[in-house]
Amino acid sequence: MKSDIEISRDTQLKPITQIAAQLGIPESEVMQYGPYKAKINLSQINETAVQKSNLILVTAISPTKAGVGKTVTSVSLSLGLNKIGKKSIVALREPSLGPVFGMKGGAAGGGYAQVLPMEDINLHFTGDFHAITTANNTIAALLDNYQYNNINTDKALKQIVWKRVLDVNDRSLRYVNTGLGGRLNGLPQETGFDITPASEIMAILCLANGLEDLKARINQIVLGYKLDNTPFTVRDLGIADAIVILLKDAIMPNLVQTTENTAAIIHGGPFANIAHGCNSVLATKMALSLSDYVVTEAGFGSDLGAEKFLDIKCRMAGLQPKATVLVVTTQALKNHANLTDDEAKKPNLEVLKQGLPNLERHIENLQSFGQSIIVSLNKFYFDVEEEITFLKQWCHEKNTTFAINDAFVNGGEGASDLARAVVEVIEKNPSKSIQYQYELTDTVTEKLRKVATQIYRAKDIELSNKAKTALTKIEKNNWGHLPICIAKTQYSFTDNPKISGAPSGHTITIEDLIINAGAGFIVAVAGDIMRMPGLPKVPAAYGMTINDGVIEGLS
Repeated sequence: MKSDIEISRDTQLKPITQIAAQLGIPESEVMQYGPYKAKINLSQINETAVQKSNLILVTAISPTKAGVGKTVTSVSLSLGLNKIGKKSIVALREPSLGPVFGMKGGAAGGGYAQVLPMEDINLHFTGDFHAITTANNTIAALLDNYQYNNINTDKALKQIVWKRVLDVNDRSLRYVNTGLGGRLNGLPQETGFDITPASEIMAILCLANGLEDLKARINQIVLGYKLDNTPFTVRDLGIADAIVILLKDAIMPNLVQTTENTAAIIHGGPFANIAHGCNSVLATKMALSLSDYVVTEAGFGSDLGAEKFLDIKCRMAGLQPKATVLVVTTQALKNHANLTDDEAKKPNLEVLKQGLPNLERHIENLQSFGQSIIVSLNKFYFDVEEEITFLKQWCHEKNTTFAINDAFVNGGEGASDLARAVVEVIEKNPSKSIQYQYELTDTVTEKLRKVATQIYRAKDIELSNKAKTALTKIEKNNWGHLPICIAKTQYSFTDNPKISGAPSGHTITIEDLIINAGAGFIVAVAGDIMRMPGLPKVPAAYGMTINDGVIEGLS
């Protein structure tokens, strides 16, 4: 079979204006970025249509190093829905350059279930990440300038908490000293960098409901604390308009196409292990306005992305998925029974059975939210009929719909059965109103404990001294009503990435609590999760080449 990039190049793309016309978007509302990419004006969002359309969430079991193919499934399902005669758009996140050049690779799908142009999407795309990085760091520069010019006055800040960001995996930037070299070079301080997908600006862009809401949220960002310990915000600095100017184009969702020339909207890219893991509210609403079935994904396993999608994004935006697709692979199930990747590709029904508790845990968790579930097997070349038949029967005994997705090899036709299964669930047994895991009136500790015990099956939570100090500040400033966003390893229900399967009875240690008042949630850092990832021993960048403008090794 051809590589992803070969399939991408062999696909005859349609002009993006033609894709927009298929959706009924006037050419005047399309801002082109070359022939195959465009931004769509926010005027195309129709709130009445949003409520009438069908939103489908794609999530997964706990991922392994090999991945489970969640983005492939999201693209596949939209292809399959269009193949069976439904009008569907897939709405995805934008890839981050950190993983692209690091270990995970891009996020444009794979095989014959891709969003295109793949190289552009995985690289600089329409510049949204650069705009977010610039906006974040412009705030940092203006904040440092404010402190520099007010250091010996009563306007000086007692503490600065705003960090810079960069869309690169770079562990050396986690902790840095700035302002060195004498007074003319600024004021010395200890600070650090997060990766751009962890920026509060990214979260704000993805949760904002328009330009005015974007400005209001940016004004609420907490940058530090004054001498009297009250918060110092962007509003106090007086620069919200300047930051919105930097984001005025980035806030518009991006339109591209799939390998079968159907529409895809890609916008925003917060990670789910260190942020809230969902594409923008505006992109989701845009897709819902323009089609009857919208497929969207939430990052990593359902304990991370789906929990945050439902407890944060849907709660804030008033969205309600009609069905949830839970992606699984036979290899991942065997990984959760502690087989290595190579061994997990070999037939072994008994070991596969040992990995089923992880799948069962995710089913139970999604059902606790009121979701109607379709388990989708992302089929690989090494899958055998015995294991597929067993998995199908197991799901049947759990009263859970099961479908095979073979779109990686066969495109939309290979996802037609999955599409029919999803439509049937939506028509006969759609998801109930979301049953949130906690109430906003719960205390921060109660929210953390409910997610930890109900979703992670932990015995309890434990707050570090640093987290306790942060909690006191949160309560003092009346931020306790906000939802929580737990930054945790994606590989385990615990805060230890080495513990796979479906563990229970453990303790989740909360190392820190970070207020994102503009985004409207509290980030709880669990275990030793890093908001600036590092590179692996052999980064993907080593395998990339470019000859006569042709890129190889990008995946």
